Amino acid sequence: MKNYTSVHDVADIQALVNEALELKKSPYAHKELGVNKTLGLIFLNPSLRTRLSTQKAAINLGMNVMVMNMDKEGWALETQDGVVMDGATVEHIKDAAAVMGQYCDIIGLRSFPKLQNREEDYNEEILNKFIEYAGVPILSLESATRHPLQSLADLITIQEHTPAGKRPKVVLTWAPHIKPIPQCVANSFAEWMSMADVDLVITHPKGYELAPEFTEGTTIEHDQDKALEGADFVYVKNWSSYEQYGKVLSDGKGWMMTNEKLSLTNDAKVMHCLPVRRGLELSHEILDGPNSLVVKEAANRLYAAQAVLKRQLEGLK
Repeated sequence: MKNYTSVHDVADIQALVNEALELKKSPYAHKELGVNKTLGLIFLNPSLRTRLSTQKAAINLGMNVMVMNMDKEGWALETQDGVVMDGATVEHIKDAAAVMGQYCDIIGLRSFPKLQNREEDYNEEILNKFIEYAGVPILSLESATRHPLQSLADLITIQEHTPAGKRPKVVLTWAPHIKPIPQCVANSFAEWMSMADVDLVITHPKGYELAPEFTEGTTIEHDQDKALEGADFVYVKNWSSYEQYGKVLSDGKGWMMTNEKLSLTNDAKVMHCLPVRRGLELSHEILDGPNSLVVKEAANRLYAAQAVLKRQLEGLK
């Protein structure tokens, strides 16, 4: 594996999940792979789980790690080609990426969409320019359209908590929020689950349909109660509208997951990528209750990152 930007970079999803679970049992078994190798973690947006889990994963593999918060510590980047840089931007992305590639063996990059221009965001300009100019493998730490490390951790978590031989029903449910949130996590989760051995149902109010490329063949149900019937896992996440790009179309009243809604399921385990707005996206009773997997899910971010970095390090030989 060279670059890791989506499920399409993974030849065998189940093999990668199994590898992550083996690393969970023996996290230091491959420490020799990263000796004298450097991972650069470049953040254009805030991070807690992604930064700490990926940094720890690299350390487990023997790597050196450098972290740069470009939004606070770096120059303002220009992304357009052929422009006269006489405005607010100080450094062109092709120069910055190329220089970072001189210092790092692998670069992890996190950048969010602006939610202003759909075409611009879905073209993944920043991610693709790093791939083009850095000259080293790129690890997506979340991009404008996807969050593949989160989705891998989600799949690991679902497999860990599914009885052998069972094909679980997994429901991705929209949740309320106070501001427009990107579609990245929802897109990525839908994309990964559609290729996994699960029955996926997506439920949301009308107007919150995701881009068709991520939900082709997936059951979409606008009645949340109906969608939750018999669910084994419920994945809670807010996202803004794709069609009316970046817009919040409703207050989401009645869509927060509660124990009352949970009673409609098959005693489902509840997941969320975090951070979560308690009492808005998810009730306190669920988050603090026995059905919550959010902390275990977050713990698996480490092994998801480590499995991917291991593959990328093996590709450097």
